[in-house]
Amino acid sequence: MDSDTLRAERLRSHRLTAPARSAMDAARHMLAVQAQEFWAGRWALAARTTTAPTLRSVDRLFNRGELVRGWTQRGTLHIVPSEDLAWMLSVTGERQLRMAAPRYRELGLGPDELATVERVLTGALHGGNAMMRAELFAVLENASIDPTGQRGLHAVQHLALRGVLCQGPVVPGRGGASREQLFVLTQEYIRASASPADPAAEMFARYIIGHGPATAEDFAWWAGVTLGTARAAASVSDERIHEVDEGMFAARTRPRRSPRAASVVALGPFEEYYISYQDRTVACTSEHLAAVGPGKNGMVRPILLADGVVVGTWRHSTAIGRHTDDPVPELFAPGAASDEDVAAALDRYAAFITG
Repeated sequence: MDSDTLRAERLRSHRLTAPARSAMDAARHMLAVQAQEFWAGRWALAARTTTAPTLRSVDRLFNRGELVRGWTQRGTLHIVPSEDLAWMLSVTGERQLRMAAPRYRELGLGPDELATVERVLTGALHGGNAMMRAELFAVLENASIDPTGQRGLHAVQHLALRGVLCQGPVVPGRGGASREQLFVLTQEYIRASASPADPAAEMFARYIIGHGPATAEDFAWWAGVTLGTARAAASVSDERIHEVDEGMFAARTRPRRSPRAASVVALGPFEEYYISYQDRTVACTSEHLAAVGPGKNGMVRPILLADGVVVGTWRHSTAIGRHTDDPVPELFAPGAASDEDVAAALDRYAAFITG
């Protein structure tokens, strides 16, 4: 499959040229969007809709328990539909725990300490209680578990990887985009959970539907699973997907392209369209990969797309009192996209983040 065709089909799968009716529909279609930067994960969903959701309207999906955020893949936070969290962790959680085990030991979080963490935090959250991270850390400190030096974060992550807790309701922001959620017990907060017969195969099919055409190798990277697990998942027959080229899979039924979809779009850091594949040169020429990232600090910058190609990056502060400032574009080359199209793309984001 040539690069032009691959870009066009991925734009469609990503709902960037075939937008969904709502942010929740976009979330179900994508299955997971990276949300280490919380505002960016929320914008990733809003950018994939036919309407113009505001930040507050997306936050209501978390407050109603329809969306949650958890460490579903690669030790990285993702936004997922709440009904999909448990079975996704059944595919990825154990491997993430094994990979994190040396760090737990380094931090002095052995079996006894982790048992104490589970006892005191589940006790504190029991009965529908919801707490901010700092409040959980205070509970740990009272139980003689020092939360400093990343110990508290890893203690909480350990429970999240086991599906005990997750991040649910959004803490209201004051003068900017909220960056924090309340932690809740999953068994109390999530009302219903899906139970696919073969979770790994389901995860592969859903990845292809929301990100394809793509390969088992791409899926292994995206899901953070072994190549053997990815290939086994890809070998399971599923009527929703098929092999369109050697080793390349796509959805049989694809969303309809919209003639009103913008050709230039502004997307956030760690954007799925860019980061979800082993080979990112389909979306971004090799000479510009370093400008996007991941950089030495692990960051992947917000991107400007023109017809599926990364033509630049952009900057914007979500800090208190700064979120109303205009986003600043940085094109790789003059004329890579018109000033009007870039301005329109950034205006759509600005309307979202201030709404």
